[in-house]
Amino acid sequence: MEHKEHQRRLFRGELALAIAVVINSLGVVLMLYSGEGISAISSVPYAFSQVFSFFSLGTWTYIFQAALIISLMVLRRRVVVNYLFSFAVGFVFSQFLDLHELWVNLLPEGLAWQIAYFVISYLLICFGIALSNRCKLPIIPTDLFPRELAQISGISYPRIKISFDAICLMVTAGMTFFFLGHMRGIGIGTVMAAFTMGKVIGLMGDCLDRHFVFDIHHRTGERKVHRFS
Repeated sequence: MEHKEHQRRLFRGELALAIAVVINSLGVVLMLYSGEGISAISSVPYAFSQVFSFFSLGTWTYIFQAALIISLMVLRRRVVVNYLFSFAVGFVFSQFLDLHELWVNLLPEGLAWQIAYFVISYLLICFGIALSNRCKLPIIPTDLFPRELAQISGISYPRIKISFDAICLMVTAGMTFFFLGHMRGIGIGTVMAAFTMGKVIGLMGDCLDRHFVFDIHHRTGERKVHRFS
């Protein structure tokens, strides 16, 4: 077992988090641009941005993330410092959302492109969340919430993730239908992703664990694997 441990390559947690923030924000915007619907983790902020358009998608995302962090601390019944650091990461993520929205409309359109955008965005989001779950650093609250809820409840991460995504979609569907007269931002791709993403993230996480050891700079001497499938 120890021999296998040394065969794994070190993956810096700082790098894993940076990659996750960039590709997850791109994945969210690209999935929306594909026309197949927005990702479940951003569907609630998207609904608010459509109904209450005085704030951008990025701003509503940050507000939603704040609500998730507060909910976790209520469940923990204490203030968790690492959760507070997630606000900073969430802010950067929100800014990247708005940044990607500025250029994504320059991409070519068409049915084949839409399918490609959805597949790419789906895989980006899954891979980004798998990285986030292992970086050992404060991560964006929308990724943190299902991970921590799995720890608190003792329920497996894939089940929590799927349930969380499904609830987000129901809130989005109800809110947009009630205020706008029709459901917006939810497509066949959104529903498919919501009910499969948790499992795919778990599989990607297992693959990462077989090849890499995740650790942050000041803890490289420990070289412990952080598993969360």
